[in-house]
Amino acid sequence: MTTLITAVGNISVEEGTRSTVRNAVRPGILPAPGAKLWVPACLVGRLVPGRGVAVLLPGGAQAAVFLLPNGMIYAIENLDPYSGAAVLSRGLTGDRTGEPTVASPLLKQVFSLRTGAALDDPCVTLPTYAVRVQHGTVKVGVPLP
Repeated sequence: MTTLITAVGNISVEEGTRSTVRNAVRPGILPAPGAKLWVPACLVGRLVPGRGVAVLLPGGAQAAVFLLPNGMIYAIENLDPYSGAAVLSRGLTGDRTGEPTVASPLLKQVFSLRTGAALDDPCVTLPTYAVRVQHGTVKVGVPLP
């Protein structure tokens, strides 16, 4: 049996030749309600645990997608609000008291991957994106206008 769990996504369970897909949602990681455009990011097998990848979104925005060692996949805005550079996908992942985090590679501010909040500055929050895996492809959910 193979199981893949994403932050907000699908659980694929393969039993013999039969495969089922179910939505999986962890508490506290609910995406914003409303319709979404699902942008293909990369094959899930290309992600390296603990590392991020940058994904170009419609309109020129960027998301930083992270696969954590526990199998969770998160997506936040790639733009570091302190430096203005699109570098968060190159940040260092970790956790702070159980909260999954990424530290900016430039100025080392730490952000929650779950909520986008800057953990040392309550006035700063990054947008977060819904993530799902379909047929081995990681997709980022961008809210439709």
